[in-house]
Order: sequence, then C-alpha cells, then structure tokens
Amino acid sequence: MKIDLTGKTALVTGSTAGIGHAIAEGLVEAGAKVVINGRKEATVEAAVARLKGKYPDARVVGAAADVSTAAGCTKLVKAVNQVDILVNNAGIFEDKDFFEIPDEDWTRFFEINVMSGVRLSRALMPAMLKRNWGRIVFISSESALHIPKEMIHYGFTKTAQLAISRGLAELTSGTGVTVNSVLPGPTRSEGVEDFLQADAKQSGLSPDEMASRFVKEHRSTSLLQRFTSVEEVANMVVYACSLQASATNGAALRVEGGIVRTIA
Repeated sequence: MKIDLTGKTALVTGSTAGIGHAIAEGLVEAGAKVVINGRKEATVEAAVARLKGKYPDARVVGAAADVSTAAGCTKLVKAVNQVDILVNNAGIFEDKDFFEIPDEDWTRFFEINVMSGVRLSRALMPAMLKRNWGRIVFISSESALHIPKEMIHYGFTKTAQLAISRGLAELTSGTGVTVNSVLPGPTRSEGVEDFLQADAKQSGLSPDEMASRFVKEHRSTSLLQRFTSVEEVANMVVYACSLQASATNGAALRVEGGIVRTIA
C-alpha cells in the first residue's frame, strides 16, 4: 500500500514533540502539507526546522496557539483557514489520587483534552463536508476503555473523545469525510520518557527497567509487553488519514498492544 497525500493539508495539534510530531512526520512523508502546532512560537519554529532539515522538499508551516482555550482555537483556525486533515492530538496526563484531584484539574483536563478537539472540529469540519472529503482523527487512549485508577480524570477525557468522534462520524453519512479515534497504549514519547527518568532516579533502576516494571504492574494484560513507539502510533494515524481508509469511519482504532481484553 502506497499512501499518497499530495495536495492535502493537515493540521496536527500538539505536534512539536512526542506522538504529535511523529504523526506530523508521517504525514509529511506521505506528501501532505503539514501545519505544526504548539503553544510557544519558539518550540513550533524548532519543530518545523527539524522536519525541513530532514525533508528539504517538505511543505511544513507553523502555527503557534494555545488550544486549551477558546481564544487559542479561534487563533489557530484563523491561521490555517481550512484543512483537509485534522488530527486532534493535543493533550495532557498525570498520575494523581482521585481524592486529591480538585475541580480545577478536572476542568483543565476537559478543556485541553476534550474541548480543543470539539472547537477545532466545529470550525473546520463544515468545509470538509462541503468539499466532500476530509479526515478527522482524535488521539484517545486505551485509558478510555481501561480507566486507570491512578489517573481517572485523564481516562474520563479519553472516553469523552470516543463519544465525540463517533457522534461526529454520524454527521458524515454519505460523504467522503471520515472521523475516527486512535487509541495508543503506554507510548515512549518525550513526555513519558521524562516521567520514566524521574521514577528511575528515585528507584535506582534504569528507564528501561522502569518501563518494563510499569507494563508488568499497571498494564499486565498487554500482549506486546512493552511500551509502543511514537512511530507505531503514527503509522495507524497516517493510515486513518489516507485515501485508502475511506471505509474506516466511526471507528476506535487500537494501537495499545492488546491491553484491552475485548474481541471488538
């Protein structure tokens, strides 16, 4: 299968590092023009430079905007005008005891992980429907189905993304637009690497040993028995954005190594 997205423009939120940056790179490799997004101008410019350095002929531009706010989403929409592909990747996570999570944290997680995708889809999806082609992908998580007791507020937002994604897919009936969710499992992104490094320092173990222990203790049902790579997640997202994925719509596509023990 050769995925060719030449002539398509993609916006990937939260794409200066981690899974988002790997997705952006995958879309660049497939020929798409890609808009890199992050909160800070400097990190956006650095991410754009990295991709242009690796792919000299790539069409990559930056759009700094904080998508955790309504104003930030409005700023981003004005910057991009319209896109063919929207990947709602921006998100946060943290370990926190349920009884220690204040209302402000619940609101913050909801605004960033959920409302960013709601606002951008609401603004950019109508033009996709009018043109009769488009791809929207929400980066959810296996935590949407397998709610982790150590971060219930995170799991709640990931489940909400599945509901929104499926609901939006219903609005595409009979068109060339698709809306799907991709559900990674524990993924060794830069943010997770920092988390592993900190825990490793406290425990006296190496980051690799911490990663292995995390999977055994917290995701013991994993068939993969390791963290996924950002590239493995990006591969699924690029497929979901492709012309070949025209019959994949309203789906929750799992890239979590078999953690969730369900057949469908």
